[in-house]
Amino acid sequence: MIFKLTAPVKNYIWGGTKLRDEFGKVSNEEKLAESWELSCHHDGLSMIENSNTSLSEYLAKHPEDMGENCKKLNYFPILVKLIDAKENLSIQVHPDNKYALEHEGEQGKTEMWYIIDCEPDSSIIYGFKEKITKKEFKQAIENNTLLDKVNIIPVKKGDVFMIKSGTLHAIGKGILLAEVQQSSNTTYRVYDYGRPRELHTEKALDVTKRTPLPMPVQNHDKNMLARCRYFRVYKENIDIQSKYHKNNKSFTHILILEGEGKIYSNYDNLNLKKGDSFFITAGSRWYITGKCSIIYTVI
Repeated sequence: MIFKLTAPVKNYIWGGTKLRDEFGKVSNEEKLAESWELSCHHDGLSMIENSNTSLSEYLAKHPEDMGENCKKLNYFPILVKLIDAKENLSIQVHPDNKYALEHEGEQGKTEMWYIIDCEPDSSIIYGFKEKITKKEFKQAIENNTLLDKVNIIPVKKGDVFMIKSGTLHAIGKGILLAEVQQSSNTTYRVYDYGRPRELHTEKALDVTKRTPLPMPVQNHDKNMLARCRYFRVYKENIDIQSKYHKNNKSFTHILILEGEGKIYSNYDNLNLKKGDSFFITAGSRWYITGKCSIIYTVI
């Protein structure tokens, strides 16, 4: 079965207008920062279009539709977002599972970024330039010198970054991206460009990896964007018709980045366009016709 999803939209202060103007997201807010395209997290639930039912409610009644890989889990494992960073996001870090479960009551967060588009000279922050002690890290936060310590990486359209838990990071202004992550909303901010929001210095000091990290792979290999213990993400450019897909082990989530067409699964077929998001139940055979670009995620 195919379910078209309606995404909750977040209006964080660094957001822009591209999610409304380019992806058709609906909100009364002026700034649209994130749309949660696939979410069973209590902070923002994806709804099944043309119903009063959330995806979370549906899956509680039909857990088999998540697939065999989810049988051992007591929670929905991933969250997929579109993010429009008109301004710089805070410099932040996410804890691993052990720390997050102990201190926040939810899973930690490893995430993947796919750069859909960006302005010239856009960049991200990814870890530190050099090894830094916990004391030096704290002093840099307190003395407002953290920007001198971090590793800044230029980005371009099509780049892919895996941000593992414990990695200090930030999305820079002018970047539009798709994010696939563990289903968690725990973030520890350490620097926020003078904006009046809470920082989480002590917890960040506990969980941040303070040695330089290997450079992330920026250009993806063929159709696979990312693979880790939590998810696999693929990109497919479709001209006329995609190949047939079927996965008995996992559900599939599809996000339309460009174009339009139709999506078919067993006896279902739905129109699709840029910005649309679909949940396909495990075991369903699906394909797409038209001319479009998609990313799809399985676990």
